[in-house]
Amino acid sequence: MRVFMVTAMFMVFMVFSGSVLAEGDYPQIYLKPDQIVKDMGKIGGTGLGTGHFEYAFTRDKAQPGHAIKEIAWLTLPVGATVGLHQHVTNEDAYIVISGQGVFVDTAGKETPVQSGDITIARKGESHGIKNTGDVPLVFCYLIAQQQ
Repeated sequence: MRVFMVTAMFMVFMVFSGSVLAEGDYPQIYLKPDQIVKDMGKIGGTGLGTGHFEYAFTRDKAQPGHAIKEIAWLTLPVGATVGLHQHVTNEDAYIVISGQGVFVDTAGKETPVQSGDITIARKGESHGIKNTGDVPLVFCYLIAQQQ
């Protein structure tokens, strides 16, 4: 499963950036013990419940020349949601690791998602996700912005 996740993250990165990492003295690996842990409610502005985040880095730590602006694991407990929200200047991808949920797209269409599924909200599009299963919904998400 980890190999799938790493491969998927690399592919999404290449789609968003169209290039390799910008030069500089920035980490290429973010080990789990070093990740930033936060619990937050109202994810996406209107989400229900509290999500558990484990960030490699947050938007305020992103470098101007880098396409990836934020990347994290997000665990949504049963019944929790990321509220429908729009990406005005950036793109956001979810890579579902475990659990089951329902992805909500720009048009409000709901599509079931599970382990192995990948969703993308492009610039100008909206999205949200609900944990509809009976176990936590875990996904890796990344926010990217073209330069």
